[in-house]
Amino acid sequence: HVLLSSVVKSAPSSSKAQSSSPFRPLSEVRSMREVRSMRLSHFLARSPSVIKTESFRVFISTWNVGGNTPTAELNLDDFIPADDHSDIYVLGFQEIVPLNAGNVLVIEDNEPAARWLALINRTLNRTVDGDADIFCHKPSLSLDSTSSRSSSNLDASFSNRSGSAIFQSSLKSIRKPYMPTQRKLLKICNCSVEMPRKSYKDACFGCPQAHINETDSSEEDEVDDRSNNASGYVVDGVISSASASSDQLKYNLVSCKRMVGIFVTVWAKKELVPHIGHVRTSCVGRGVMGYLGNKGCISVSMTLHQTSFCFICSHLASGEKEGDELRRNSDVLEILRATQFPRICRRAGQRIPEKIIDHDRVIWLGDLNYRISLSYEDTKKLLTENNWDALFQKDQLNTERDSGRVFRDWSEEKIYFAPTYKYTFNSDSYSGETATSKKKRRTPAWCDRILWHGDGIAQSSYFRGESKFSDHRPVCGSFTVEVYLLDGKSKRRTSNTNIRIGAEELLPTSKNKVTKGAGTKTTK
Repeated sequence: HVLLSSVVKSAPSSSKAQSSSPFRPLSEVRSMREVRSMRLSHFLARSPSVIKTESFRVFISTWNVGGNTPTAELNLDDFIPADDHSDIYVLGFQEIVPLNAGNVLVIEDNEPAARWLALINRTLNRTVDGDADIFCHKPSLSLDSTSSRSSSNLDASFSNRSGSAIFQSSLKSIRKPYMPTQRKLLKICNCSVEMPRKSYKDACFGCPQAHINETDSSEEDEVDDRSNNASGYVVDGVISSASASSDQLKYNLVSCKRMVGIFVTVWAKKELVPHIGHVRTSCVGRGVMGYLGNKGCISVSMTLHQTSFCFICSHLASGEKEGDELRRNSDVLEILRATQFPRICRRAGQRIPEKIIDHDRVIWLGDLNYRISLSYEDTKKLLTENNWDALFQKDQLNTERDSGRVFRDWSEEKIYFAPTYKYTFNSDSYSGETATSKKKRRTPAWCDRILWHGDGIAQSSYFRGESKFSDHRPVCGSFTVEVYLLDGKSKRRTSNTNIRIGAEELLPTSKNKVTKGAGTKTTK
């Protein structure tokens, strides 16, 4: 029953992709062993004549904001560079609220999340709206005709917390103005149905009825829709039209999730949104008593065209005593074990990934809290000399990875920037320089990191921002990722062709070599 046909040839979607892609095309896989190691689920749903690849840019930022709530005057250029124009942005925060017992055990306050969403939206969509506050306008007015409001007015609208309806709403209603109008389509299947199916249930258009994460259910979205104004949502008496504004944004919010102080958002160019699907989230708490959410992670799973992605934003165990690194190792291993995405799109021969490592491209970001295994005095001496290599040799994460105890087979770009923790608030001085006692002193460390796992991904920059807003500096990375696509003849959720492919179609046909290149942006 298997059709044997010609070999699959990888065809770049543009001349740009053909000339600049740092990846080895599929047709250049040189051994059957490599072919077997690849995730064959991608090919089971494709006709041999329609497979191609395209490169996309993904920008990652992580920032422990130390429990500080932003004002409208906060400039996010150190978190989202103004000259970056990536296709997808994954922005993760830690400690958006102070990690005290009240915030861990009591109902969550959505004010910090609402502020960060507003600021991110203003930053990403600045080329569209200029200085206008696109989240505060009347639905009868177009985006271009809305008069600008000053930062002080924006901040004032946030300040009256007790009287503001937005902070009494769920995060789902707060995020709506930034999400695409058809946001529910993000959760369902967008893969091709050009594959054999055993029954009606195996077809892709059956996926909306598949198992969906309870916390992200369409039904819950409908409840939010009924409980809010039909034209939008209310912020201090100002009605904001969600549909009017989101249709005109350059970047739309794809996913947004919070667990106590951890907060992660994923944004994508508006034209990419129709090709994104299977968006799911999973939370793992590793804090108090080993399961509360003051520490742990939020993971976001999604597909772009025919390639699966997983983004993990984490805050691991703190402490710089000897042996604390083992607790962090344990957090990582438990996150990998316990993270489980809802089952969706189950068909014969294909299953959308349910575990982190099952995804094609995986990026882990956050305050991993690994320290430098040196005394404060020795660390300070090497810092004065800008001797990053000597410091990195004593970096716990580097040591634990080399030993194979954690993040085995994961990659990280070389670090050419100063440790990101711990700074005195609103200064360029490490806290140890101003601490009055050794008990409060912290040895500088690279707590904030970005790692990745999988083929078809290359990092082009790795740097830190210099904002003094927190005792941590933000850390950023740019990636180029290879994504499998179907050509224009195979439309989303429309085809019903029975096509099967054989193993011969996966054999390599070219011996050309493409070397991986990754530059590094250095910030002193």
